[in-house]
Amino acid sequence: MRVTLSILIALLAVTVTTAQDKLTSQEFVKLHRQLDPQNEDWKSIPWHPDLLSAQRRAAEEKKLIFIWAMDGHPLGCT
Repeated sequence: MRVTLSILIALLAVTVTTAQDKLTSQEFVKLHRQLDPQNEDWKSIPWHPDLLSAQRRAAEEKKLIFIWAMDGHPLGCT
């Protein structure tokens, strides 16, 4: 019983100390700038949902095709 109570008190103390660390507005602005995507070159790629049209265009331009294929849940929870 004492061990359980000691562990509970230790966890409560850790929770209280981490809850006091608040994000300042300056830190928020800094983090927001770092996380805001500036370079989104992938949006300029002419994506083809149809393999045949992609294959036709790749043949015309003498380029390779990159195929991203997967099966299951996007987060790997299958």
